[in-house]
Amino acid sequence: MTTSERDVRALRTPWPFTGRTDELELVRRSVTAGRGGIVVTGPAGCGKTRLVTEAVRGTDCARAAGTPATRDIPFAAFAHLLPGTVTLHRAVQLLSGVRLLLVDDAHLLDDASAALVHQLAVHGRTRLLVVAAEGVPVPGAVSRLWSGELLPRLSLPPLSRDETADLLTAAEGVAPDPLTARRLHRLGRGDLRLLRELFTAVRERGLLTAVPETGRWAWRGPVPVTAAVRERTAHVLDRVRPEERETLERLAFAEPLPLDLDTLDVSVLEGLEGKGLVTVDDHGATRLAHPLHGPVLRAAAGRLRARRLARAPERCGPALDAETAALARRIERADVREPSAPVGEWLAAEGVPLPARHAALRARFARLGGRLAEAAAWAREGLRSDPRDTSCRDELALAAAQSGDATAGDRELRRCAGTVAVWAAAVRGDLDEAVRSAAAGDPYDAVRLGAPERAAGRLTGVFAAHADALARGDGPALDEVAGELERRGFLLFAAEAHAQAVRVHRDPSAARTARTRAVALARRCEGARTPALSGLVLGELTARQRQVVTLAAAGLSNRQIAERLTLSVRTVGNHLYGAYTRLGAGDRGALPWLVEPPQPQPA
Repeated sequence: MTTSERDVRALRTPWPFTGRTDELELVRRSVTAGRGGIVVTGPAGCGKTRLVTEAVRGTDCARAAGTPATRDIPFAAFAHLLPGTVTLHRAVQLLSGVRLLLVDDAHLLDDASAALVHQLAVHGRTRLLVVAAEGVPVPGAVSRLWSGELLPRLSLPPLSRDETADLLTAAEGVAPDPLTARRLHRLGRGDLRLLRELFTAVRERGLLTAVPETGRWAWRGPVPVTAAVRERTAHVLDRVRPEERETLERLAFAEPLPLDLDTLDVSVLEGLEGKGLVTVDDHGATRLAHPLHGPVLRAAAGRLRARRLARAPERCGPALDAETAALARRIERADVREPSAPVGEWLAAEGVPLPARHAALRARFARLGGRLAEAAAWAREGLRSDPRDTSCRDELALAAAQSGDATAGDRELRRCAGTVAVWAAAVRGDLDEAVRSAAAGDPYDAVRLGAPERAAGRLTGVFAAHADALARGDGPALDEVAGELERRGFLLFAAEAHAQAVRVHRDPSAARTARTRAVALARRCEGARTPALSGLVLGELTARQRQVVTLAAAGLSNRQIAERLTLSVRTVGNHLYGAYTRLGAGDRGALPWLVEPPQPQPA
């Protein structure tokens, strides 16, 4: 038999199972002895089948699945488990001896199979793991599994952006840069099959590039419109009328800008909106509803049609300026929640050089929100346009320093002054110098470094409240401030405030709660390592891991640690590996940043 190269590429191995740790544990507990099972629902492509398959790995499990073609054939889903002719009563008797039964695509079951699953749940002798899609008709006997409280239901949401990044890292072996992860997450819309199609196309066409000095990969440029991508959109785009197609194409060639409502036929738009193909905001701006529709429509248009509909690239300039101004106003209002800035994101994704001014502001916005890796990515986008831009270089340095990257920080921080000098000193571990620099620059840096007296009378709003609560050693007030900072989008600042509260709470229970919140927020900040957080994460380690990590951070080798603690060198290595996994550290070089730093001296 001859196998072509194309056939080889089609034989793809499954991606490693990543994320969904809590959901996986819940499903596993639900099918243990003494429990009746669980129903897992979610939108198509969100990974329901992969989750339950992982949950039953290594167990003795019978399987059945519904299919569109057999919805009218009684007991079709269980044909391989039942004799040719069988009644419902007899089918229940035969399958009641099965310990664990996995029923996939239960929304596609024939009525007899659905009734069988329901009766098995009623009798309770068979543990059931039932998977069904949301947003589609489901047989009444299946929906009554959870509505009748026969089985608990887990509604599986689409993977988050962070979980998508973790999955892409596991698939490629190297982490994507944040802008690439953000783009693929947006294009995939939680559909893991579509995500894989896009990623595979990008990789096979050689569109992945290494990001210098980061160990990450990036994708910039147009979306590759493959046959699989077209197939995913054909069921929608091929059903529209000619006048609707014309409107969709006008919207596609207008991207990244919307079209005004008064420039389009309202009756046509109403039909497209009803089909979920376009969105209209409160200001009358109209856009395509799915980010993949634009690339597909542009790719399908002929050359002459594209020339007629295409708009000049310089049209984006005023819109980008408006986005830049809007971001600046948000920062002035102390609101750094996720922005809506589609023009800048679209230009960066397509590989169009961004003005350094816009890129630096996007980097600052992301850094203030605690998204440090994203801040560094935006700063690099600006440096592509202007390698000497000081604002982008400063943002890159700050992101490196607040990530605890002493190596990258040293490269970028040697020449810096002002706010950057504060974190240059902090990343070296010289907190006294950092506090002195903060006193002459941004007073809030002094608060974050634990010296609120240096900021007295120089802050307003929530930042002044943070300084006051810290100066008074008021744990509950610090937790309250942290909550307000989180609501405004300052996730890293909120994590630091909770961490500071841990050290001043008199109530051990309140301290534990503050620590839990600090760790949860810090995890969302892309590996932030600031003095306020240092030492906090060590509480996640076992007592022996803390001993080993502390000695390793002090510079001892594995052999020296083994001699000190009377352990084998191999055991020390195992403890360090476990600690790296829990702390999110890549190697021993990150450990000094994780241990408790010396406290700055008061003024």
